[in-house]
Amino acid sequence: MKRTWLSIWVLLVITLQCTTPDRTGSVQFSISFSPELTDQLKDGRLLLMLSNNDKAEPRFQIIDGLATQLVFGADVEGMKPGQAVTVDAAAFGYPIQSLNDIPAGEYYVQALLNIYETFNLKTGHTVKLPPDQGEGQQWNTKPGNFYSKPVKISIDPSKNETIEVVMDQKIPPVAEPKDTKYIRHIKIQSNMLTEFWGRPMYLGAHVLVPEGFDEHPEARYPLMIYHGHFPSDFGGFSETPPDPNMDTTDYNTRFHIYGYKKIQAQEAYNFYRQWSSKNFPRFLVVEIQHPTPYYDDSYAVNSASQGPYGDAIMHELLPEIEKQFRGIGQGWARFTYGGSTGGWEALAVQMFYPDEFNGCFAACPDPIDFRAYCLVDIYNDKNAYWYESDFKKLERPGYRNYLGQITASLREMNYRELALGTKGRSGQQWDIWEAVYSPQGEDGYPKRLWDKVTGEIDPSVAAYWRENYDLRYILERDWATLGPKLEGKIHIYCGDMDNYYLNNAVYLMEEFLKKTKNPFYGGEVDYGDRAEHCWNGDHDNPNYISRLRYNTMYLPKILKRIEQSAPKGADVKSWRY
Repeated sequence: MKRTWLSIWVLLVITLQCTTPDRTGSVQFSISFSPELTDQLKDGRLLLMLSNNDKAEPRFQIIDGLATQLVFGADVEGMKPGQAVTVDAAAFGYPIQSLNDIPAGEYYVQALLNIYETFNLKTGHTVKLPPDQGEGQQWNTKPGNFYSKPVKISIDPSKNETIEVVMDQKIPPVAEPKDTKYIRHIKIQSNMLTEFWGRPMYLGAHVLVPEGFDEHPEARYPLMIYHGHFPSDFGGFSETPPDPNMDTTDYNTRFHIYGYKKIQAQEAYNFYRQWSSKNFPRFLVVEIQHPTPYYDDSYAVNSASQGPYGDAIMHELLPEIEKQFRGIGQGWARFTYGGSTGGWEALAVQMFYPDEFNGCFAACPDPIDFRAYCLVDIYNDKNAYWYESDFKKLERPGYRNYLGQITASLREMNYRELALGTKGRSGQQWDIWEAVYSPQGEDGYPKRLWDKVTGEIDPSVAAYWRENYDLRYILERDWATLGPKLEGKIHIYCGDMDNYYLNNAVYLMEEFLKKTKNPFYGGEVDYGDRAEHCWNGDHDNPNYISRLRYNTMYLPKILKRIEQSAPKGADVKSWRY
């Protein structure tokens, strides 16, 4: 009886396999750009995007989370006006890798060309990259990029069909911010970066000057650098209170609250009232603009593929800021802070330029110990995407909420980047870490830490990362010389449910710092209970409030540090009016 049923089951399986229809068709897209946009040949990354909804243009719906829509990418060189380029199953896609595998249905289709330019580097390499155009290295809003308006279409991958898409739109330029009484702007051409990139390269900054700046020309001011992602202008500061009738029906999905725009507006006005009040400390607050062809900022350090951004900021931009805005210009009067990318930068510049800053406040920093590069130990793991197992195949998570619920895997996050750009040109998070930390490859682009498709880790690249950018490792290796320069200067904060698992590296850093001797590090490491990215040390307010108060929350500690460490004869009075 058992054999009879087994035979029937096998026949049934074979019958089902034979009667399942073959998807032998293939869908492809013929994409061109209108000659009215330009008569020049263009290099770049051609992106085809499909969305099953009209909540926003498809170009604004390509994300890591569950609501993401579809994108497929292909490199193009010498794309001619009016000449079509075919995007088909060979184009790498996210979250579905092949056009042939998308479900049949109705979609909104949109194409975009992220335009590359040619750079002849000082290293002798020639690379093609998307230069920043004043927008902070955002492919979907970059001025000059071509795109098409979304059009609703029907797709049936089982059929052979070619769908034509014409890009006839160009993203307009970004308006430069204007000076106000409190917010000033500066932009310089960097000689160091111009030499490296083989073309003019610029650094900029938004400077919040103190109350009475123009009325007290004799005053010289301490300086605080607020590190973070590209700022279009100085944010979180407003001389105007929010309209009492301001709409509060907006819903913030990150913080699960309504009316967040009004909360932000009120906090910005509260900051202005503090800043202009009689007894508030007088400081310069600086937000730096240092986008690169790889990302919205350089990570404020020197690197093989991006050049000497650290030195350019420290030795070209910062002296000009302090000259123009009357900074004290000495290490005891400089401080740095920030969150996430800015948290890593705050700690890194304090370490790499230890005499030039008197304290760093690093919130939710990007991985500061590469044994916990999020959930990857780059020195001991063989594969970044999959846990090692004899019989199981389990993916590493990439993003969680405060309850531990996962909405993206590390592999998926990297696949999104690979669809947006090859050779580290996506302009996204994992690619910029390689652009900063990796040695330069023979082709002039950053060497991959791991294969972007398979996740296989290159131990030689990992070893380079350790010696040059693993902040915990460097501190431990060089504590005999760094320790005396950093005593009392290191402050690190992180939520213990950080969305990107960044708290794991902080644990490892804390483990080392607590063991330091001659001297003891004398700083602070603190954690927020169940706090997500990017908790910054405030135990009294929710994250959605404290993240708006970076420019005031560390001031008491900064003032105390100045009082304790300012050298004899230092100017600690001219700015205390």
